Amino acid sequence: MAKVNMLNMAGEQAGNIELNDAIFGIEINEFAVQTVVKNYLANQRQGTQSAKNRGEVRGGGRKPFRQKGTGRARQGSTTAPNHIGGGVVFAPKPRDYRYTVPKKIRRLALKSVLTSKVLENEIIVLDTLTMSAPKTKDMIKVLSNLKAAKKVLIVLSEMDDNIIKSAANIPGVQTTLVSTMNVYEILNHTSFIVTKEAINKIEEVYA
Repeated sequence: MAKVNMLNMAGEQAGNIELNDAIFGIEINEFAVQTVVKNYLANQRQGTQSAKNRGEVRGGGRKPFRQKGTGRARQGSTTAPNHIGGGVVFAPKPRDYRYTVPKKIRRLALKSVLTSKVLENEIIVLDTLTMSAPKTKDMIKVLSNLKAAKKVLIVLSEMDDNIIKSAANIPGVQTTLVSTMNVYEILNHTSFIVTKEAINKIEEVYA
């Protein structure tokens, strides 16, 4: 099992913690990661884009000019795509881009990115993370003590409004729960800050 240093909120070492190799020490599967990230981004699409095809634009009831004798190419309607104001060829229509990925692939991708955070020394394990009140200033001080990067993902074992509100106004900082964290968010943030309780919950759920 991999051992990483465990820090307190002051940035001082508070011991070591062993991480389960079944989650934090697997062989990284890039295909699974790419598949899940692509799925996540597709599921975020609103799918509201729309344009009119030649049957939906206004006009076009009369042939614009006679068939022969004008020297121009024959035209049957002003709604044709080659006319200004005409319809769009293969016009996009509102659609749902959502699709599902097998559960095994999702779990494999999550374990792969967690392993990558350990290998790249981007994981910061805290013995505890508590706030007596929502204070952005206090959260900034904690992140400074931990020498966290500009983009930080804080993973909690359960809801804590004081921590979530303290981090809400800091650019590049995001909080999530073990139950809702996803591959894209982990990859999109450089520093992965996780509490000891959250580590235990991750190992309980995904081992």
